[in-house]
Amino acid sequence: MPIDLAAYPRVILGQWPTPLDDCPRLTEALGGPRILVKRDDVNGLGVGGNKLRKLEFLIGEALAAGVDTVITFGALQTNHGRQTAAVCARLGLRCELILVKEVDRADEAYEKSGNMLLDHLYGAHVHICETGEEAGQVYERVNAERNAVTFPVGGSNSTGILGYVAAAAELHDQRADIDKIVVAVGSAGTAAGLALGIKQLDWPVTLIGACVSRTAEESRAYVEGLAGAVDIELTDRAVGAGYGVPTRQMWAAVRLFARTEGITLDPVYSGKAAAALVDMIRNGEIRDDETVVFVHTGGLPGLFAYAPDLIASV
Repeated sequence: MPIDLAAYPRVILGQWPTPLDDCPRLTEALGGPRILVKRDDVNGLGVGGNKLRKLEFLIGEALAAGVDTVITFGALQTNHGRQTAAVCARLGLRCELILVKEVDRADEAYEKSGNMLLDHLYGAHVHICETGEEAGQVYERVNAERNAVTFPVGGSNSTGILGYVAAAAELHDQRADIDKIVVAVGSAGTAAGLALGIKQLDWPVTLIGACVSRTAEESRAYVEGLAGAVDIELTDRAVGAGYGVPTRQMWAAVRLFARTEGITLDPVYSGKAAAALVDMIRNGEIRDDETVVFVHTGGLPGLFAYAPDLIASV
């Protein structure tokens, strides 16, 4: 059945629909199913990425409430923080980013380049915290000082996931005759929205979530907490040592997409999800006669935050 989201406040921020690219050289290199890439990395504002779809509904709700400030959270290299900062710049809102040193990296590239650099470029007020407890204290102070709305990590709540409910309908309109969809799962809002949209469309496609930070069991709890009972297969084969920690398989997938299709993945989300995709194809879990869509969630600036690793990889 059609999906109607007209009742929810929304501010159009991206360029929709995003392209659905056929990838014949990648398909040939892997010698398996036909691979298409849903290019949510090229949707416009703030260097692109999946958070923009969520922010359309989150910002719509915020503006309806009459706030002048957005507060949100993340790790130092949060893509969500960067895109929130860009959206706030576009709309004339103050952006407060409360960032925690979650990843065990202290090199200059990670702490000052990539998304961190863009956060400052877009005019965000950036607060660097050593611990979650410190972040909570900073939040209490900032929230008390401003007429603010608070967005969760990754923009993943019941409002944010509407962006990917809409994306499911968009993808269905572009190509309904696909067999599988593969997407990264971090804060789980993107996967939850897709799963809910697929359910509402009664679309017989298999959604596979490639976990990038938690176990499959933990990630399922996050997805179902946002979307309820939905059909999604989850795999944590590509997580490695944890969130933001590179793996050899991830860098191999980054090189493969770049050198066959000129598509740039990031090391935290899309790179690990692509590594899971490659493994599933090579193991025969995605069959040669199937068509699979890989949802590119963006994250390009993160490559530069991992510059030493990237240089060593290429």
